[in-house]
Order: sequence, then C-alpha cells, then structure tokens
Amino acid sequence: MDKGFFAGRKVLVMGLGRFGGGVDVAKFACSAGAKVTVTDLAAADKLADSIDQLKDFKDIEFHLGSHEPADFEKADIVIANPAVPPDNKFLKIARQANRFVTSQINIFLELCPAPIIGITGSNGKSTTTALTAHLLRSRRDRRVWLSGNIGNEPLLANIDKIGPDDLVVLELSSFQIEQFSQIQKSPKAALLTNLTPNHLDRHGTYENYCAAKENIFKFQKPDAHGRAISIFNAEDKVSMEWFEKYKNDSGRICIKFSPDDVSKEIRKQFTLPGRANLSNLAAAIAIAKQFGVKDAQIKACLPKFKALPHRLEFVAQINGVRWYNDSKATTPASSIVALESFEQPEIIIAGGSDKHLPFDEFGKKITQKAKAAILIGQTAPKIADAIKAAQPEFKIEFADSLAKAVELANHLAEPGDVVLLSTACASYDMFTNYEQRGEQFTELVRKIPAK
Repeated sequence: MDKGFFAGRKVLVMGLGRFGGGVDVAKFACSAGAKVTVTDLAAADKLADSIDQLKDFKDIEFHLGSHEPADFEKADIVIANPAVPPDNKFLKIARQANRFVTSQINIFLELCPAPIIGITGSNGKSTTTALTAHLLRSRRDRRVWLSGNIGNEPLLANIDKIGPDDLVVLELSSFQIEQFSQIQKSPKAALLTNLTPNHLDRHGTYENYCAAKENIFKFQKPDAHGRAISIFNAEDKVSMEWFEKYKNDSGRICIKFSPDDVSKEIRKQFTLPGRANLSNLAAAIAIAKQFGVKDAQIKACLPKFKALPHRLEFVAQINGVRWYNDSKATTPASSIVALESFEQPEIIIAGGSDKHLPFDEFGKKITQKAKAAILIGQTAPKIADAIKAAQPEFKIEFADSLAKAVELANHLAEPGDVVLLSTACASYDMFTNYEQRGEQFTELVRKIPAK
C-alpha cells in the first residue's frame, strides 16, 4: 500500500469521534485524493469540535446521527474507528460487498518508513510511552515522534514528514492492536507493561482481552532494521508466559524488565511516586537501551520529565494536604496501583460509569491504604459494597457531584494526608471523558482557601 492507493476512491470514515482519530483519517484521505464521506452515530452538535477541524475540506460529505447500509455498500474503502467492534453489522455489510475495510493504525503501519515502537498494557502505558520518547530524545541525533492513544501528534497527518531514520513511539490500545490481525503486522519493537482485566464490555472475557493484546507480539518480524524486539514485564504472569512463548524465536530479541533493574543513581533523578512508576521507568529504559541511549543520557534527562496530566498528577498542597489527580485510572487495578504509591494516610474519591469489572480487590485495598472513601457516580453502590465486605465499619461518604466530593475530602483531610482522585471507573456517566473529570477536579482543588 502507498498513499496513491486512496486517490480517486470513495472512502467512508466510520466514526468521526471527539478525540481526533476520525479527523486525522478524514484529512489524510482527502490529502490522498479520495472522495470522503464521514458517518457517525452521533449528531452534528455532539461532534462540533471535530467537524470544525474539517471546515477547510469543502468536499467531505457528513452522514451523521445514523449509519446507512448503502454507504458501506458503495464505498471502495471503509476506515473504521478502533471503537467499532470487528463484528459490527455495518462492517459485515462492507465485507459482503467486497469493500476494503481497514483502520487508522493499520494504514500507518503499512505506510510508516521509520521503525515503530509500540507500547501497550492495562496500566502505565501512557507514562511508559511518554518516558520512552523522552529518553530516546536525549540522544538528539534522531527525530522521535510520539503519538497513538496518548494523543500528541496525529498519526497520518505526519506520514509524509517521517523519515526512515526517525523513530515513532506509539501508545496502543487493545482496540487498535486487535486490528493488526487484518494486515498481519506489528511494530518493530513492542512492550507490554502489564495485564489486568479491562474493557470486558467490548472483549467479553479476560482471555479475549489478552488475545487482542498479544497481537502486538504475534505479527512481529525481522525487517531492514534488524530483528524484532519484544519486551516483557518480569513481574506480570501473562507477560512472562508470552516471554517463554516467544524467547526462542530466531527473528526477535526478547527482554524482561523489572523495577529492580533501575540503578540507585538513576532512581535519584526520577520524581514520580510509587513502585508502579519505577516499573514504567524500567520499561522505558529497556527500550531506550535497545536504541543506543546510555546511562549518562538517562540520568541527565530524567529530572526534566514530569507526570502526565491526570496520571498521579500532583495538583497542589493546601493546608498541609497534598492533592493528586489520577483521573486516567479507569479500572480497579489502576486505582489499586495509585493507592499503593503513597505511604501517607489517603482519602480516595472513586466511582463513575460501569465497565463491568469487579471491585472486590479494590474495596479491600481501600480499607488497607485509605482512611476514608468518597464515592460518586453510577458505580458508587458497588464500590461501597466491596469496601463493606472487607471492613464493615470503614468510613464511606457519598457525593452527588465531584464538587461535593472535593468539599467532603477537604473537610475530612488533615495535615499530612493525601487526597487522591482515582476513580477506578470510566467517566461517561458524569463527564465527557476522563480529561474533563480531571480538569474539573484540578480547578476545584485550586479554589480551596488556605487557612
């Protein structure tokens, strides 16, 4: 495939969305000379920001508020948003009509001339991805692109600017990786941070979720840049099963990483709290060293790395209380990691929309690490039940808004405490996304008066 493949063809972009992926695809298809139609189940008013980004492309047709079977029958190429399940009935219509069905990430894998480093996992993948790019840039002799699920630069908009000597670092979701099976390709270097149950509303079972993630290793092959590189977490059960599975493949280099790999000298330069962040650093170092980064360069650049927004992000210290925004923690496992990151007494704000994940371990961990829980959103009763099952007398408060939750936390907190927004749930019952939730939390905290 090359860009000319799209010229003059009818391209249907399925899923414009609000996070930029559909916009990137539509712009790419237009620039490649395609005749572009965008279809999305959401109405125009819900997609206003995305539509506005395409205002300079006058020939795009928008079919919004529903999907029409005829669009899928007539298109030459259908580019599906990763949120669209592979068994979607409209994609079936396209395949039955012998239309070419693909995705943003698959097009990028086909067209990108540079080595791609793909990073996935259930927890820590955004921080690991950003850390990896930060370490690689310390060499200063190669241009490093940072994209994928982490945001930053759009994937396809830059495809003509990326050279064969560059490096591309991508955060990849299970939805994106699941699509690799269509083209039997994976990134040159692939890393798994860890695996815990997630997105069971999409994948159905944990086994299916793991199978989707495994595609990041499954289709790796040696290329013009040498052997494939596969990197696994030595402290994760599934990761080590895969290490054993792939370690004797002559076409790849297999590496294990652990927080204990990080030297004391490098640890001194790293400001992010908790063993989980140390594991993220060990993972990033494992990749960086494969691409020639030295210890001295790592030590020199690490102090400049700051926590990503909404990921155990320090917001403020007010009246002796430290407030942290971990809105990106949308699973019980990721919030357990956050709870384990502090030695100080914690007050946790948790709850949100339901991803059909169990809260038993999360409830137990709250009773072990926190002094109180303030629960919000759709899942508040379920989390409360899990807490009470572990410790019936544990202090639980309920809030009907994030503003009320912050007010309660401020009332309960004492000097030396940590207040942690780490919801263990998605945000869609109360917010547009986790970013909006985290931004509102930050705004509310910064309005707390000093005593």
